[in-house]
Amino acid sequence: MKITVLSGGVGAARFLRGLLAAVPASSVTAIVNTGDDTELHGLSISPDLDTITYTLADAIDPERGWGLAGETWHAMEALQRYVEVTPSGSSAAATWFGLGDRDLATHFYRTARLAEGATLTQVTLEITQAWGLGFGLLPMTDDRFRTVVTLAESGEQVSFQDYFVRLRHGVAISGVSFEHAPAELTKSARAALTDADLIVVAPSNPLVSIAPIRALPEVDQLLADRRRRVVAISPIVGGAALKGPADRMMIELGLEPSVVGVARLYAPIADVLVVDPVDAHLAGAVESVGIRCVVEPSIMSDIDRARALALACIAAV
Repeated sequence: MKITVLSGGVGAARFLRGLLAAVPASSVTAIVNTGDDTELHGLSISPDLDTITYTLADAIDPERGWGLAGETWHAMEALQRYVEVTPSGSSAAATWFGLGDRDLATHFYRTARLAEGATLTQVTLEITQAWGLGFGLLPMTDDRFRTVVTLAESGEQVSFQDYFVRLRHGVAISGVSFEHAPAELTKSARAALTDADLIVVAPSNPLVSIAPIRALPEVDQLLADRRRRVVAISPIVGGAALKGPADRMMIELGLEPSVVGVARLYAPIADVLVVDPVDAHLAGAVESVGIRCVVEPSIMSDIDRARALALACIAAV
């Protein structure tokens, strides 16, 4: 069975860990959001790709859920010396986005290879090979694509990383949009969708992790055409996001922060929504919007629970 997973960062990484404990790695491909990608200090940074890589290589920092375990921060600490002399408007001494000393090596490599003319798909393959990963990890596009968040109070538009990290996702928003020149799903990602026996929408933020993938031309149509093979996992459990601001973002954008709200977002492209038992009483409401509801524990507190969730997704189709 060929399985393709539409992925954000932390939640998708945990699901993929369970999936790879259940099926051969060679049968799995993850198509990963790159709307979060950013450039800082001249470096090309792909947070979701790196979070999945480090998690599946058993190198992730388990407390933060991102970055490398045993990381040090000497470069960021040294950069702090220049903050007071940095001219207004300059990002030369930006320390709000933490780059660990060991993590820098990944960004050095990616930046240099992209400058040499390699595509992000090629570079990602090289990075996953270096980390000894045996499954397919694909950026959604090789083209420039940026998720932009509109702040409710000021109307200012900022990059997703500005909102999520610099502002600590602590301000209300009024919109999410995407900035890109003509951007396309990569050929390898398209093949992964069209050839898959099962497509799983990981329990990632539907507005800023999955929506960027869906915003690429033809992706929703590809998913709708294969809808009977698409299973989505709700990232909302008991009316709240397990990690990150998905629930607050849904409220601020006028969406219902519940499994029913998630079902409305995914009903056009998915046949099944997996919800946690805490939301079992909403199964009827989920199905009333046109998507089948499967109740299965979805809080992946350990590898066994993640594996069981992956097997439930497989069984659903």
